[in-house]
Amino acid sequence: MSQGGRGSASRTKPRTAFDIVAIGASAGGLHALMSVVSSLPAGFPAAIVIVQHLDPKHRSMLADILSRHTPLCVKEAEDGEAIAPGVIYTAPPDRHLLVNSDGTLSLSRSELVHFLRPSADLLLESVAASFKRRAIAVILSGTGSDGSMGVRAIKKMGGAVIAQDPKTAEFPGMPGAAVQTECVDSVQPLDEIGPNLVALVMKVKPHGQE
Repeated sequence: MSQGGRGSASRTKPRTAFDIVAIGASAGGLHALMSVVSSLPAGFPAAIVIVQHLDPKHRSMLADILSRHTPLCVKEAEDGEAIAPGVIYTAPPDRHLLVNSDGTLSLSRSELVHFLRPSADLLLESVAASFKRRAIAVILSGTGSDGSMGVRAIKKMGGAVIAQDPKTAEFPGMPGAAVQTECVDSVQPLDEIGPNLVALVMKVKPHGQE
């Protein structure tokens, strides 16, 4: 959390336009995720939560790999930990990652969703319920349709939705399914997603104005 100044300065300190970015990816997603996080500057003020479909039988190296491509802190999510601005959290293998209304994370071994655990849909639905219009959903390369229900939830609660242009995705299934929901605000080439997240998140508004 940022530290406010004294007197009226602390009451007028601007806030960011969005508090959290939730990203879903699968096949071809590692390259896409590296591209996105490499565009985010130190001081990026929103938390980022990532579901990348992983082999449930092996330890994930995703956080270690992404940390080499961004100045932001990247870590595998832990059950019960509080979300911090400017930190990237990745879902561990074989665990659903959920965001709670009190700003903490939950990990669950509840049933598979469309044969998947972790599920982008469950992550996005929890983010929509907890952060409403202060959330951004991003759907990157992947097979199948995971994330399409989640982007509907984000849009219903007033958040923003970005999909990778399926033409630039190694596997267009997930972003294509998201686009077909007609809940996507912007379809972007991969190399534009990171810079656009910076523009969206760091557009400041007066404190107290939603």
